Amino acid sequence: MPPDKFPHADHHRPKRYPGHLPLVRPRTFIWIAVGVIFAGATVWINYEVKVNLQSATADGATRELGRLKVGQPAPDFSAPDLTRQTVRLTDYRGKKVALIDFWATWCGPCKMAMPGLQSLLDDFKGRGLEILSLNEGESAEQAESFMKRKAYGFHVLLDADSAIGASYGVHGIPTLVVVDKDGIVRWIRVGYSPNDSDLRRVLEPLLDK
Repeated sequence: MPPDKFPHADHHRPKRYPGHLPLVRPRTFIWIAVGVIFAGATVWINYEVKVNLQSATADGATRELGRLKVGQPAPDFSAPDLTRQTVRLTDYRGKKVALIDFWATWCGPCKMAMPGLQSLLDDFKGRGLEILSLNEGESAEQAESFMKRKAYGFHVLLDADSAIGASYGVHGIPTLVVVDKDGIVRWIRVGYSPNDSDLRRVLEPLLDK
C-alpha cells in the first residue's frame, strides 16, 4: 500500500525550530497559575497565624483582634436586648466595667465558659461589673430560651447579623472583651479557658476606680 496514505505521526506534532522552546498548552499555564496562587496563599496564612500566635498567651488572651487593640477605645455599638430595649455600649460610660461575651447557643466552648462568667458576675456585680452577652446570629427566642433554662444573670443583647462581632474582629467564639469605665479596651480573650485568674486580676483594679 502506498506509504503516502498513512502519514507519519510526526505530521501531527508541532514543528520545533532551533533555539525555540516547546509549545506549552493553555491548560498547563492555568495549572501553573493555580499552583503559584495556592503557594502564595499558604505563605500568607502561615504568616497571619504566626503573628496572631505571637501576640496571644496560653489561655487565649491577646492584645489585639483585627482593628481592636488593648489600650484603644472600644467601638461603640447599639443592640436590642431580650425586652426589645436598645442598649448602647456608651450607656455604661463612667458607670460600669463591661465584660462583652460573644457567644451562641450551639457553641460548646461558649456554654462551658458561662458558669465561670456567672461566678464573676456574682462576685463583682455589686462593684460595678456588667456582662453584656452578645448572641451571634440567633433569634431572640433561641437566646431567651437558653438563658431561662440555665438561669444566668447576663444582660443578653442580640447581634442578629453579627455586624457587631465583625466590627470587633470576632472570628471565633467565645470571644471576651473587657471595656473599662472610660470606654477603653483592657483585655481580650479568644476561646474558652477554665482559668479565670488573669481575668479577675484585670477586673479588680478597674472596678475599684
